[in-house]
Amino acid sequence: MTVTDTQATWLTQDAYDRLKQELDELIANRPVIAAEINARREEGDLKENGGYHAAREEQGQQEARIRQLQELLRTAKVGETPTDSDTAAPGMVLKIRYDGDDETETVLLGSREEGSRADLEVVSPNSPLGGALLGAHPGDTREYQLPDGGSMAVTLVSAEPFRA
Repeated sequence: MTVTDTQATWLTQDAYDRLKQELDELIANRPVIAAEINARREEGDLKENGGYHAAREEQGQQEARIRQLQELLRTAKVGETPTDSDTAAPGMVLKIRYDGDDETETVLLGSREEGSRADLEVVSPNSPLGGALLGAHPGDTREYQLPDGGSMAVTLVSAEPFRA
């Protein structure tokens, strides 16, 4: 896989609509930020004009978020939350146990945008852990590569549909 490959991000229709509304609001706010920058520019010396620099910083952050949302929505795979509760798939809340650990961990297999409204750690299906868990059934143990080149085994304890 190359850096230029794009990967789809799973989103519910609700999350897609929420992100699309945020994008529309940010785009509609562009003239407001531009007017703020122009008003601050009129105040004089730009080197010592904190209001001007703050407005430019805000504009940069908004433009970055616009680009992020545009790319996310462009590559989004919109669907309903899965109803099958015996297979690890995007949109499922997974209870997992790492090899050698007695404790379980609960994660959402999906996008960070989906999990932003839930108090769950999110694991991307495109990550090594997420990829290893895709298609697993409760009781299945899968291995995945760690960044240091080693591997880790993880067992799927349960899989349930995500409820926002």
